[in-house]
Amino acid sequence: MSDRPIIVPLGGFLGSGKTTLIVAAARVLESRGLRAAAILNDQGSELVDTEFVGRNGIAADQVTGGCFCSLFSDLVDAAERLREQSPDVIFAEAVGSCTDISATTLQPLKLYYSDQFRLAPHTVLVDPQRAHEIDTGEAGADLSFLFRTQVDEADLVCFTKMDLHNEIPNIASAPVRYLSALTGRGVAEWLDEILAGQIASGGKILQIDYQRYARAEAALAWLNCSVTVTLDAPITPALFIGPLLDDMASSFTAAGLRVVHLKLGCDSPSGYLKASITGEGAEPVVHGMLDASPAELHNLLINVRAEGDPATLRRIVEEELARLPGRIEIRHMQCFSPAPPQPEHRIEAVVTNHG
Repeated sequence: MSDRPIIVPLGGFLGSGKTTLIVAAARVLESRGLRAAAILNDQGSELVDTEFVGRNGIAADQVTGGCFCSLFSDLVDAAERLREQSPDVIFAEAVGSCTDISATTLQPLKLYYSDQFRLAPHTVLVDPQRAHEIDTGEAGADLSFLFRTQVDEADLVCFTKMDLHNEIPNIASAPVRYLSALTGRGVAEWLDEILAGQIASGGKILQIDYQRYARAEAALAWLNCSVTVTLDAPITPALFIGPLLDDMASSFTAAGLRVVHLKLGCDSPSGYLKASITGEGAEPVVHGMLDASPAELHNLLINVRAEGDPATLRRIVEEELARLPGRIEIRHMQCFSPAPPQPEHRIEAVVTNHG
């Protein structure tokens, strides 16, 4: 398939499990003799997920500084760079706050690039806990708007984390599937379905109120940070980032910030570890070397998405880093609210004459 790889578009709200699914699906493809690659997308740079995907042996590129819709040409350039490595499948993971993917990304890919790429159906992942919050009104209006529009434009909806949940709200009009990337449940079956070509990609287009869309994204504070920490005494990555994750989450809550997704990546001479939470009180999810030995040097990547004021978010992160027992060098820090989306293309009719 590598002469015309299949792009697999993945959407879903922040923390829905897109990157974890990419890693699990790549392993299934590898077992079948197929090569996978991935394009990660974010409003900022210094991405935990890009590093995590690369450390799992998957060719990775990224589109940073905005959504796929606003940086469509960058998406195509990234796909072309990856194509040089002859992948059979390229996963394209959209920003977790992004919607209107069909009109701004899928239709232009079908219309202008069908000679270079095939396109799988647009899968939107749903965390059952987040769906429950939306369904019961616990989530705010801005998060609900983004979540519901993502689900409404999906060609296929996949409820993730099914190793943790049984009761699933009925929120989708598209076909629904269930999987767990951690246990492997449903991953191979999902791949079989989306690669079979039986479900059209970008089969529907929504009418999006872009002023409402911009307000919803602007309600989120976005922080990406890279830090070198040289501790006074060696400590394991697990004992280093576990308490740091807890302390940051507690401080955000105390300051009135609602955590949507918090990710820490820790690279030390003894091993790599990634830990994340997807909301207040959520259990951390950890990937990597839990048994890595103590080290003094730890290179951190910190990605935070929260409802609230960016200045408050930045202040808290800087305060938590300053409390660490050692020498702290902040190499890079971005903290902002996303700018209004400005699509390069917006095609308002479903393209059907693609290869």
